[in-house]
Order: sequence, then structure tokens, then C-alpha cells
Amino acid sequence: MSELFEKSLRTLELPRVLQLLSGAAVSAEAKERALRVSPETEAEEVLRLLDQTDAARQMIGRRGAPSFSGVKPVGEALDRADRGGSLNTRELLRIADLLTAARRAKEYFNDDAAEKTAIDHLFLSLHGNRFLEDKIKRCIPDEDTIADAASPELADIRRHMRAAQAKSRQILQRIISSPSYAKVLQETIITQRDGRFVVPVKAEQKGNLPGLVHDISSSGATVFVEPMGVVQANNEYVELEAKEQKEIERILAELSAEAAAHREDIQWDYDTLVHLDLIFARGELSYKMDGVRPEIRRDGAIHLRKARHPLLDPKTAVPIDLELGEAFDTLVITGPNTGGKTVSLKTLGLLTLMTQCGLHIPAADRSAVAVYDRVLADIGDEQSIEQSLSTFSAHMTNIVGILKEADGKSLI
Repeated sequence: MSELFEKSLRTLELPRVLQLLSGAAVSAEAKERALRVSPETEAEEVLRLLDQTDAARQMIGRRGAPSFSGVKPVGEALDRADRGGSLNTRELLRIADLLTAARRAKEYFNDDAAEKTAIDHLFLSLHGNRFLEDKIKRCIPDEDTIADAASPELADIRRHMRAAQAKSRQILQRIISSPSYAKVLQETIITQRDGRFVVPVKAEQKGNLPGLVHDISSSGATVFVEPMGVVQANNEYVELEAKEQKEIERILAELSAEAAAHREDIQWDYDTLVHLDLIFARGELSYKMDGVRPEIRRDGAIHLRKARHPLLDPKTAVPIDLELGEAFDTLVITGPNTGGKTVSLKTLGLLTLMTQCGLHIPAADRSAVAVYDRVLADIGDEQSIEQSLSTFSAHMTNIVGILKEADGKSLI
């Protein structure tokens, strides 16, 4: 794309329309791709894109768009898993969410199966993986939790942990409830220090409760003692904690290996869902703009009926009818200031570019647009020419450049 063509896209405000398209997409990648869309110059490619937009708009009209909320990038995580790395809970849940999005898109398509459309093959190419999706979600209910159901070993370890904890608390409960220790204890509570259950003992009485001192209060009046009877149960608990961590690491490694085994299918589903997200964004934008699919002319002719500039308020925008390329190929628009000359020029250029991006246009039925190799524009007004010679010379330079680039497949 030439520098002049790129400048013309900005002059005609295509990037602002692409921002609206980006706003209609859901996933971060589809939003980014929307901003990078550029006009196609082959009529067949434009027709293919318009067929996709038609299909998405019809599906949205029948039952809304599919959900793309779980479509987040998983490539880096899958690559690491493929190299034998272990994924964390967040990365595994992201893979599960993507698999959920793929499954729901497949269900959406099956429920919607009507006549054949230009995007059926995308839905049909989705893999999904209900087994892996359910397994990850069963093992990891949320980012901070590995469920007991993740493995029989984990459930068993945690049962023993609860028993060891209960045993410690039982012994401590007997101590804090016993009248014989009333003088020894600073308070009748059970607390924790370094993951060990302890009781607060008056410093001068610490010899009257045999055990390990784990901490001293800032005033020095209280020492936190782990009574001897509790040490064994606490030791058992600490050992079980280490076992629990090891089993969690094993579970995450196993889930990571399963994700790696299906990495190509999962990555395919991500790319396909992003593609569908962008197509449905075109459908959504068509709805918002009350757009229509224009006829594609191969003879360079344009016929816009009741066309509106897409960035103006539809309530106040004055629709225009415009023909070019049949009886004549040069059109001069004259009239007073604020009479709509600039808007008419921009509407013609922008609607042509939108069509070549596969977008529907805000116009009436039976509007027709041609596909050009380049759309070139120079738009200025009298005031800027009067005010500044440099602005005038910039326009002249622009026009000289346009005349050099222009050919029979250009709209200027």
C-alpha cells in the first residue's frame, strides 16, 4: 500500500470506522485485528468477505452472536507445556475457558443450522475437547484452589491433614479449658505461629507448660508455646502439607501434559474463534449502522442510494444519492459553505473503502460499489488555503502525487 493511499485512508476516516468495528469485537486479538483491517483490491475477495458478513448478520438476527468471552491467547502456555513445562492454575483455566467457547460455538452452530452459509466451514472445523475441559474445571474450580476431587491421593492427604489438625486443636482445647492452666495462660485462645498451633503463656509461667517456644510478644510479657503433646500432631501436619504440595504439582503437570498433547487442536480453535469473532463484529456493526450489502460492480461504476456518512448521527445526517462511472467518470460537486460537499466526498470514498474491507454500508438497497486498486483523496477547504500558503502547497504536492499514481482502477 502506497504512502499516499495510507494517507487517503486517514483523510477519509477509515481508521475511525475500524475503531467502531474493534468495539464490536469481544476478544483482545479480534479487537487488534479489526484496527489493522485494510481494503481488499480483488473483487472475488471482497465478495467472499461480504458473504461472511451477510452470514453473521443473519445469524445474529435469528439468535444473537455466539459467546467469545473465553477467547484468550494460549499459545505461549501451550508451547511451554509442549516443552515439558508445568502450567499454573490461571493458564490451565484459560485453556478450559477456550475449550468451553469452542464447544458453545459448535452448539450455537448446530442449533442454528439453517441454509448453508459462507462461515459454516469455520464452525465445522472447531474441535473442542469436552473431556479435557471438564477435567481441568473439576480439578481447578478457581485460580486459588485445587479441588479434593482432583485425585484420590489428594483427597486422602487432605483427610489426614484435617485429622491431624483436629487432634492438635483437641489437645490445645483441653489445655485452655483446664482450671490447672488458668494461671499459666495469658489468654484462653489457640493461635498459630509459623504454621504451628500454639497458646499464649505468661512469660514468668513458661516453665509450667512444657513445650517449644515459637514467638515472644513485643512487650516480652507473652510467649507463644507449642505444648509437647501437640508437637507430634503438628509435625504430622507439616509433613502432610509437603505431600499435598507435591501431589498438587503432579496434578498440574499431568493436566499440562494433556493440554500439550492436544496443542494443535487447541491453537486451531483459538485462531478460528478469533476469526469468527471478527466476522461477527462486522455483522454487529452492520446492525448498528443499519447497513446493507452493496452490489459489487466490475465496470468501475458506483451508484449510492440514500447513503449516509457512518460517523454522523443517523438522526441528523442527510442521505445522498450519487452516481459515477456509467454516463460520466468525473463528478464536480458545487454549492455554498456547509452545504455538504465535503461530507458527500467523504461518504463516497469511505463507503467504497468499507465495502472493500468486507463491511456493509449505511445506504439503501440496490446501492452498488466498484472495487478499486486504490482510493486516493485530498480534502481541504478554502479557509485553510487563504490562511496558509504552506497548506496550499501541501495540497498541490498531494494532488501531483495522486495524478502520478492514478490509473483506470483508481477512485479519486
